[in-house]
Amino acid sequence: MGNPLSLRIATTTLTAAVVMALVACSQQADTTGTAAPAITVGTQIDDSVVTTRVKTALLDHIDIKGTDIAVETRKGEVMLSGFVANQSQIDQAITVAQGVEGVTSVNNKLAIKDGVAATVGTKIDDGVITTQVKAALLADASINGLDINVATRKGEVQLSGFVNNQGQIDRAVAVARTIDGVTQVTNQMSLKK
Repeated sequence: MGNPLSLRIATTTLTAAVVMALVACSQQADTTGTAAPAITVGTQIDDSVVTTRVKTALLDHIDIKGTDIAVETRKGEVMLSGFVANQSQIDQAITVAQGVEGVTSVNNKLAIKDGVAATVGTKIDDGVITTQVKAALLADASINGLDINVATRKGEVQLSGFVNNQGQIDRAVAVARTIDGVTQVTNQMSLKK
């Protein structure tokens, strides 16, 4: 298999490269009329590096299920979203993120899972819903679906990320509500500064 540290470094490097490629290719015209504040390629790359560092730090923390937490970064502001088991995991995730170099602030959008454990069937259904919502957001020309993270827990869809304007937030929520199996849509998106 290989050295775990070498594997982690290789994974982090690959993730950073993919993120930089996506950032470079994800520029989309704003068809709603309100432009987001300018951001440079250098800032996007810096934000991608910060995102990768935060994700790695969360995955390295034994008391946090880092795979359940989505990380988005905009000009050093880190947004944490997704569903975790308890308040302690939220507090620990915020503390871990704040300790990462390049993080200027942490925007907590994490939600606590309800006390009932999800079944395998529910997890599969939630995965299908997440995929369908993400595909619908990517297909909508008025939204940059790459800017929006989707997490689903027992039919409840959480949308997070940084978008250009309120129109994109409203449209993303409306699109998510059209997907079969969605019981509720929680908006955790923020406007780009």
